[in-house]
Amino acid sequence: MTNRITSLFNIKYPIIQAGMIWNSGWRLASAASNAGILGLIGAGSMYPDVFRDHIKKCKAATDQPFGVNVPMLYPNIKEIMDIIVEEEVKIVFTSAGNPKTWTKWLQDQGITVVHVVSSVKFALKAQAAGVDAIVAEGFEAGGHNGRDETTTLTLIPMVKEQLDIPLIAAGGIATGKAMLACMVLGADGVQVGSRFVASEESSAHQAFKQVVVDAKEGDTQLTLKELAPVRLVKNKFYNDLQELYKTSPTPEQLKELLGRARSKRGMFEGDLEEGELEIGQIAGLIHDVQPVAKIVETMVAEFETAKDQIAAL
Repeated sequence: MTNRITSLFNIKYPIIQAGMIWNSGWRLASAASNAGILGLIGAGSMYPDVFRDHIKKCKAATDQPFGVNVPMLYPNIKEIMDIIVEEEVKIVFTSAGNPKTWTKWLQDQGITVVHVVSSVKFALKAQAAGVDAIVAEGFEAGGHNGRDETTTLTLIPMVKEQLDIPLIAAGGIATGKAMLACMVLGADGVQVGSRFVASEESSAHQAFKQVVVDAKEGDTQLTLKELAPVRLVKNKFYNDLQELYKTSPTPEQLKELLGRARSKRGMFEGDLEEGELEIGQIAGLIHDVQPVAKIVETMVAEFETAKDQIAAL
């Protein structure tokens, strides 16, 4: 399975394991890379020294390409970027910021840069900034999301129509059939997040993994648009948030309820009541926790079967 994405990253399959805060440490990233896809370490939840340690452990656990995801709003961004160069990481996915800020600097260090966007407008800005590829993420995705609520099914062909560089689809993808659908729509590969949260190697708390497995259609909601839109599981914290919304709160009041470290509390520490539980709509189709290698094997087999079925029509 060779195309622009497999060639860009030197991987076997055009699948990227998303860099997700509190879920994607070195164990997940190395397992993904060893399975023939691109594993990403999520830097957004790591202090610089912890981040460096995860990179070192990932390098020791795989001889295959891996990368890191860096939200550019990270407070220690310069230190994080310096660590990436010092540890010779060759692939960086940036998000939550202006791609012009770091793209050329990283590329001058011999690093491949991919930027995550949620709209055609930002896809074109990322291309103009010189990134090597983009991830276009529909609002089905878990975690922080676009304000326009554009679905993956709509976003991918719209971006493809105007983009020249390789395109990776994200949002609502957990199966080989969904992967094929995105590629038919114009994507060169897919980025998968929620399915890998429910993996044995994910650093998510076991209680949160079980929430993902138990989730049904309608159990998540995009909220907190006044701050930064985020898709959450409906739990006590979510319900408290909806009660606050009935009072027409100010952004400051929303921030006060949100507090600090609530996502760590939920996804990493397993507080299912007061924690912030970020997962995508596709959780309704995730029914078990499996090893990463099995998840990849199943996705690829389903992709090939579906492709053959379509060819036979």
